[in-house]
Amino acid sequence: MQRPVSSLPLNPSVRVKLVSAGFQFTADLLHLQPQQLSKEARLSQQEALEVLQAVRIEGEGDGGVTALELLQKEQEELRSIVTFCCQLDDALGGGLPVGRVTEICGAPGVGKTQLCLQLAVDVQVPQCFGGVGGQVVFIDTEGSFLLQRVADVATATVRHCSLLVDDDEQRVAMETFTVDNILSNMFLVRCHDYVELLAELHLLLSFLSNHPRVRLLVIDSVASPFRRLFDELSQRTRLLSSLAQQLIAMATSHDIAVVMTNQMTTRLRGGQSQLVPALGESWGHAPTTRLLLHWAGPQRLAAVFKSSGHMDSTVQYQITAEGFRDMDQSEQSQSKRPRTHSDQSAASC
Repeated sequence: MQRPVSSLPLNPSVRVKLVSAGFQFTADLLHLQPQQLSKEARLSQQEALEVLQAVRIEGEGDGGVTALELLQKEQEELRSIVTFCCQLDDALGGGLPVGRVTEICGAPGVGKTQLCLQLAVDVQVPQCFGGVGGQVVFIDTEGSFLLQRVADVATATVRHCSLLVDDDEQRVAMETFTVDNILSNMFLVRCHDYVELLAELHLLLSFLSNHPRVRLLVIDSVASPFRRLFDELSQRTRLLSSLAQQLIAMATSHDIAVVMTNQMTTRLRGGQSQLVPALGESWGHAPTTRLLLHWAGPQRLAAVFKSSGHMDSTVQYQITAEGFRDMDQSEQSQSKRPRTHSDQSAASC
């Protein structure tokens, strides 16, 4: 399909330069290198890279495929990141899916960041243990990333996997699956406001291209930068809509799991107040899966309340010194053999 260059999500001045240089359709740009495009359209190197990245992302959606082809591709490539809470993993069909956007909502202190830190470690579990063996980009907007806590979770995860070793492949994998390597495979970014967050995501496409092992992007939280600084609701809505499209495209085109946390806010309905995820109803369409972490008395509950592939369900969990776990994790044997392939992981139950 021929798409006009003028319709690409680029700076207007860049689109004008492209059209003036004779580039009318995206097909005209497909085989150009950044230096060549920069020279012919009088763009900076950064602008040329952004143009070619936009063309690539748009191109991946061109051309029709059958539903059967899509199903076969999903079945071949379907991978999930375990949470180490077996009941939650089962409710999600194996864990948080790669290539999808997941939102974790909840009140302060309920465990949203703890789950994100757990996932940042779990994404690195070697494939021979049922993991994806990837890296993670962690964008912290609230200053809640605690290095010592990550080290504790990593230590527990390495110890857990070491108890499961029973073949040469796993023994070799454990030589490099260490706490130091886990920390080395986490790329941490601190963003203080929405301008820094949007700028970082803009640059992230190039970073992902240069780091193909990244399988998880965490934004903790997506709500904080936007709730603090915006009195103009329509402007916030436009920016959030663009952000949602960018995250969805990033998840699918780079085959990564995008996980973001969201705060809760009070909404009045029928004269009664209720807690709902922040950022409005339109934002709720962005994630493929939505998890709500909440309290029920002294119990912590995780509810899957939006998922295109799974039924709504609620499970119990706890936050321990080792990380995010089932309520009865301490009573379960740590030496059980993990499941393998699509239905097996290091978080064996």
